[in-house]
Amino acid sequence: MNVELSEVTLDVEVSGEGPAVLLVHGFPDSHRLWRHQIPALNAAGFTTVAPTLRGFGASSRPEGGPEAYDPAKHVGDLLELLARLELDRVHMVGHDWGSGIVQGLAQFVPERVASATLMSVGSIAAILRAGWEQRQALWHITMFQHEGLAEEWLSRDDHANLRAMLSDHPDAAEVLEPLLVPGGLTAALSVYRAGLPIGLQLGPVPELPPLTVPVMGVVSTGDPYLGERQMADTGAYVSGPWRFERIEDAGHWFPLERPEKVNELLLSFLKDNG
Repeated sequence: MNVELSEVTLDVEVSGEGPAVLLVHGFPDSHRLWRHQIPALNAAGFTTVAPTLRGFGASSRPEGGPEAYDPAKHVGDLLELLARLELDRVHMVGHDWGSGIVQGLAQFVPERVASATLMSVGSIAAILRAGWEQRQALWHITMFQHEGLAEEWLSRDDHANLRAMLSDHPDAAEVLEPLLVPGGLTAALSVYRAGLPIGLQLGPVPELPPLTVPVMGVVSTGDPYLGERQMADTGAYVSGPWRFERIEDAGHWFPLERPEKVNELLLSFLKDNG
């Protein structure tokens, strides 16, 4: 369904009954990323709220440059969405950029967060302290920050480089479609431009408040972008209960690649923190 907020309209899937779980996707996905988790969570007695973030999929693509896609804007959208749905305190699950947004919510409005599950992306401090191999694996985030240059490189030769980067995505054709419409790629890349300063990889490690809510970090062994160390070390930035899990034989998009294992971990963690 479409939910009209003060600045944007989001494409949102809401289903089930019981305690609420907010599912937040990352680049370049939509709420379809969670299609295997939603039925399992609903069957276990949870309400699921799965929005497509501004700039992605069928949700609004506001004008105004990268500032319109600042992570704080996404946080505001999600808090407004929860208010519209009359949901006060929810479990939160984030993958990729969605993990960063969930961390922001847990840091600044912890009273709204029953638990936080971070998939693939751990604390930015842990990522920057995980060594040069980890920084090199994230080479693309620096390139993405350069408007025009990134679009040209990704779109040349019928988007050959973009297609190559997404070649191991189980839904590659589906997630590519909204990126290929005019303005679609720039909108999706804007979260990098607003949320990560150029030179972050070479700069000092930012100081952020710890996560005080129960946190589970989940990483996959075959992720080409994010290694195990950055997620395992995220526990150092959590002052609440911490749980670390590893999923074998899966790449970056493991909610789609290993749904049964992801569902098992989620249900175990949510029930422990219900």
